[in-house]
Amino acid sequence: MTAATTSIDHILPREKAEILAQALPYIRKFHGKTLVIKYGGNAMTDPELQQDFAEDVVLLKLVGMNPVVVHGGGPQIDDALNRLGKKGTFIQGMRVTDEETMEVVEWVLGGEVQQDIVGLINAAGGKAVGLTGRDGGMIRAKKLKMLDKDDPTKEHDVGQVGEIDSIDPSVVKALQDDAFIPVISPIGFGENNESYNINADVVAAKLATVLKAEKLLMLTNITGVLDKQGQLLTDLTAKRIDELFADGTISGGMLPKIAGALDAAKSGVNAVHIIDGRVPHAMLLEILTDQAYGTMIRAR
Repeated sequence: MTAATTSIDHILPREKAEILAQALPYIRKFHGKTLVIKYGGNAMTDPELQQDFAEDVVLLKLVGMNPVVVHGGGPQIDDALNRLGKKGTFIQGMRVTDEETMEVVEWVLGGEVQQDIVGLINAAGGKAVGLTGRDGGMIRAKKLKMLDKDDPTKEHDVGQVGEIDSIDPSVVKALQDDAFIPVISPIGFGENNESYNINADVVAAKLATVLKAEKLLMLTNITGVLDKQGQLLTDLTAKRIDELFADGTISGGMLPKIAGALDAAKSGVNAVHIIDGRVPHAMLLEILTDQAYGTMIRAR
């Protein structure tokens, strides 16, 4: 995307003011509310989209909302593993994580990726703080027992992949109250202080539930949830999602994303949006306009 295609110089000052004024009802509606944002996909790897994301997060904070960022990092983990001559493998959308892979996951997510995001938000005028699930004892986890989706009697061993036992959001709330923007890596810890790699979509969904977030926004590499004809499904209920699971429309990496989104919707998060992170300023378009950008998931 070039500077020419994103320029708004052709818009008259009065029209710009009108556009800003139209955001007022949404700013009022969501003022003081928590928004959990799952940040991943192209939005994380394209420099211009990274800049847009950071500006969006800072703007939302400055107009009185409380954004909390949970990030992924699949491509960055794959790159690091490739440099070590190790190939990543997946079962039912989850990365198989042996001890060596877990070490890579920790330094890529909790170090490199997290600090890049913190730096981007700070450069855009925000005050971001990086956390993992260990900080403040936030994410307690245990080894994931993954049953085969076709044969429930069969269990897959995916190594140090965790499922969440509990989330203590007190460190996040303390940071929010002090004008900081938390940036969270999806790493949990077990009862023997062992580390667990947790799917970032699952962490974002659970955190949104625990924080009683107004919205959960999941940035992806697609326009939203598509039917088998490739058409965008803009509004999904629990019943319809079960049908899409059953007929294979939702599969692979979308399984944990949609399951987590549905859990959050059923647990009191008012709206869950799966939005296209390839669209510049997609979050602002979703939150501050009446235009739907992606798929909204609701409990019923």
